[in-house]
Amino acid sequence: MSNEASLFHHPDRNLALELVRATEAAAIRAVPWIGKGDKNAADGAAVDAMRAFLATVDFDGVIVIGEGEKDEAPMLFNGERVGSGDGPACDIAVDPIDGTSLTAAGRSHALSVLAVSDRGTMLDASSVFYMDKIVTGPAGRGVVDIRKPIGENIRAYAAAIGKDVADVRVAVLDRPRHEQLIADIRAAGAGTRLILDGDVAGGINAARHDSRIDMCVGIGGSPEGITTACAVKALGGFMQGRLAPKDDEERARGTAAGLDVDAVLELEDMVRGDNTFFVATGVTDGALVAGVKREGDYITTESVVLRSKSGTLRRVQAEHLASKWLDED
Repeated sequence: MSNEASLFHHPDRNLALELVRATEAAAIRAVPWIGKGDKNAADGAAVDAMRAFLATVDFDGVIVIGEGEKDEAPMLFNGERVGSGDGPACDIAVDPIDGTSLTAAGRSHALSVLAVSDRGTMLDASSVFYMDKIVTGPAGRGVVDIRKPIGENIRAYAAAIGKDVADVRVAVLDRPRHEQLIADIRAAGAGTRLILDGDVAGGINAARHDSRIDMCVGIGGSPEGITTACAVKALGGFMQGRLAPKDDEERARGTAAGLDVDAVLELEDMVRGDNTFFVATGVTDGALVAGVKREGDYITTESVVLRSKSGTLRRVQAEHLASKWLDED
């Protein structure tokens, strides 16, 4: 099969299961470091495991969103080729642990995630580290706009989904840069759900029809933004983004890389087409998926697999023999 073949001309069921195995492996390998205060060790263990499993997948993958230049990552870096080299040509976004600080502290909502789309369809925004984002369910289309004041967006979206403004819940990263945003959300009459770290889950929950989160807003990592876009597309949700360079040097770097740093990015600008997978496995317990659990000789994991072409969300619960995974004295 040609490497230029569409992703889903390849048997997607097999590919999905292999992708889940990669996030499961990363999550399980991070377990010994949960609550141990060493986020780099947790991330390193997850990276090693994810990369080892991706090497066995029959595809020709190029990492567009990886561990990043700022970490001088030796593996799963932007531009690295992964997979067997056979099968469809794909863009890959990986985050072996979205929420390394959460993992190190033993807090909830840490995930292992990856996303896949056809080659050349995933925006490479790595030259600008931060992105301002707004995510809602499908009712946000034509109603919500990142250029409008947050209060106006909340009132319009509440009307669109038939809720009182007082019942709207907005997820925001708990950062000093969001003090005014948080105040404005509360002034509008809505409630906040403050995220300690890792806003991918917040974006996904905002796009889901059965979540208590209605909207996710604020400035987070641009790599997480592109990864979230893959999931939101599969969920049929609404998302916009706008790059947020931290200084003139980063703005110039983004411009040199061909990015319009002032443009509003629609979902289709972040990941084009309708051939995307998003896979996430819980590291620690969260609203999206349960974390890894050890019960005697067994380890259990919970994952979600999203596919944009069919618009499906599948939950994968797996039981693993602990002796195959964790080194013990």
